[in-house]
Amino acid sequence: MLFGIQTPTQKPWPELAEQWQWLERLGFDSLWLADHYVPPFKLDGPIFEPWTLLAALALATERVRFGVLVSCNTFRHPPLVAKEAVTIDHISGGRLEFGLGAGWFVPEHEMFGIPFPGNAELVGRFREAVEICHLLFTQDVTTYEGEYYQVREAPFRPAPVQDPLPFTLGAHGPRMMRIVARYAARWNSTGTLAEMTERNRLLDEACAAVGRDPSAILRSHLYVPAILPDEHPWDSPEALRDFTGRLQEAGIREAILQIPPGIDPGHVERIAETAAELRAVPV
Repeated sequence: MLFGIQTPTQKPWPELAEQWQWLERLGFDSLWLADHYVPPFKLDGPIFEPWTLLAALALATERVRFGVLVSCNTFRHPPLVAKEAVTIDHISGGRLEFGLGAGWFVPEHEMFGIPFPGNAELVGRFREAVEICHLLFTQDVTTYEGEYYQVREAPFRPAPVQDPLPFTLGAHGPRMMRIVARYAARWNSTGTLAEMTERNRLLDEACAAVGRDPSAILRSHLYVPAILPDEHPWDSPEALRDFTGRLQEAGIREAILQIPPGIDPGHVERIAETAAELRAVPV
């Protein structure tokens, strides 16, 4: 079992940098930022843009892997986010996990005048974006003629430090899972254990359809307290063991946790110790 932490981007910059340095020292496997124009559960709160913030955090940390969980495809043109990703991959010495999702939070799109398409176009745009980013990361010059995006004889230099640059794709439904099966190193989702079990099954089926080994994709769960109010993995080491044990039964091998507000730092350190113990247990 691997353990990551997703931190909010609402804190002042000095506090965020200090928090990431502390979490890195505690030994978590990965650190993540979310991608929003407003905090989804506090619409009038302050928030930073994650890709520029991630570049700074790359210099504030030394060994931990990190990424945006996940970058919203409706916010940026795919070649732009690809350039941002490769830049940060170089700044960090090859520690970036490239996270991408279709987009979901309608209110922020409406607030800032960003079109939010219907599901068919949303998934189509996501598929094309993933395909374009994959080509840009792996080719010196790329041409792509899609329904929504076009790239014509576009040089992409420098290449990523990592070969390949690993994709973390956020997805829930069958059409999205087919994209995950082709391109992802990690699949991430949030939901109940029953939902995760069903989605994991869908991903297995999608892998079989494209001839990919299902074990090649890390199955990852994002714990959001506001979405899962009946789950309490932060309550105690025993609660974390119970929660991750049930995740493993659902086929999940990574827990990425949001830290509840106001939690005592000493308690986070005890949970980190438990995470280290669970990481060492063979599956």
